[in-house]
Amino acid sequence: MIELFKEIWSTAKRNKLRTSLTGFAVAWGIFMIIFLLGAGNGLINAQLDQQSRHLANSIKIFGGQTSKPFKGLEEGRFITLKESDVEITDKTFSDNTSNVGSEISVNGINISLGDNYISAQSLNGVYPSDKDINRREMITGRFINDIDMKDRRKVIALWQTQAKELDKNPERLIGKHVKVGELAFMVVGIVKDDKQGQNNTAFIPYTTLKTVYSKGDQAGNIQFEIENLVTEEQNKEFEKNYRAHINIQHNAAPDDESAMYIWNRYTQNIQMQTGIGIIRTALWVIGLFTLLSGIVGVSNIMLITVKERTREFGVRKAIGAKPWQILKLIITESVITTALFGYIGMLCGIGANEYMNATIGHEVVDTGLFQASMFLDPTVGLDVCIQATLVIIIAGTIAGLIPAIKAARVRPIEALRAE
Repeated sequence: MIELFKEIWSTAKRNKLRTSLTGFAVAWGIFMIIFLLGAGNGLINAQLDQQSRHLANSIKIFGGQTSKPFKGLEEGRFITLKESDVEITDKTFSDNTSNVGSEISVNGINISLGDNYISAQSLNGVYPSDKDINRREMITGRFINDIDMKDRRKVIALWQTQAKELDKNPERLIGKHVKVGELAFMVVGIVKDDKQGQNNTAFIPYTTLKTVYSKGDQAGNIQFEIENLVTEEQNKEFEKNYRAHINIQHNAAPDDESAMYIWNRYTQNIQMQTGIGIIRTALWVIGLFTLLSGIVGVSNIMLITVKERTREFGVRKAIGAKPWQILKLIITESVITTALFGYIGMLCGIGANEYMNATIGHEVVDTGLFQASMFLDPTVGLDVCIQATLVIIIAGTIAGLIPAIKAARVRPIEALRAE
């Protein structure tokens, strides 16, 4: 076996260009498929990360601005959602809605504890359901609950970043009173930072905010979970009926889509999954064609290699080499070449993905309202890398097998006559 390896090494040194071309074709095919899949996964992971920030089967409603005249009223009127809209959502559409709630905010609030303070914060009055719908994760303590709502308690839940500004050990804040504007609120929970959010909003009971800041019948934004709406068509029909009911309450045309904005996360997720499926399919098609080009390159080079060495094989057979020895030499050389350069291509592909991950893999775009990842964890599983490498090794082996069988069968006298 050692002699066989020495012979293969000697052949490779004598034919450096041929060996280099074969190796490059193999390495390039593996590198490109791993690199492309990694880049595609970076885009997909960023979208999935965005999707995971909210409950998939939820809807959020925002007031808008009318875009057409209705019942003698001009266009361009701003629509403010009211408590009656919340009631309509909960009662009229009860077959398709649950955990109906609202959120209303006040800006420019200072929060302090002793000498420590944070300025220009937003104060959000929320329902207890906000925790599940917007996937709030508690570090310690609890979120706003039903009793807080009922009794209009002055309790507050802070983001982790806010809590650290008030006390280096945020957990010590639980049970303490902080000054919110001119009022004292007891801290009941610390919420884990949203890595893509601004983390400058504190949470208090919806009823408390409305009472303290005299919001009247304003409802802010409405949010709720949806039920029994499976297809995109069913969701569109629900949105159409819901918009008509709410618009009529505000003397806006039933079909005026600008009068209010419906953020349907369920249909958004359906569309996103469709897009992700298209991206994955496209990446695999491109990757497989790239891999195929590498396989074709290896096959052609192996065919040329065997043809060029026909005279050499004739000499070997003339001095006593058996056909299986010729076959073994060619197959072993093919496997070693494709395996070695396939491994190099795999390492380069993994290295390129890790470089992407270290440089742009966690960058976010700041819109001012929120931050969004455009590229996240652009890597490929080791199993995919190994599978791609094995495919090209097997292809290289088969590519070498066909001409090897032909070379092993040729008669010495015919081989010696070959040019």
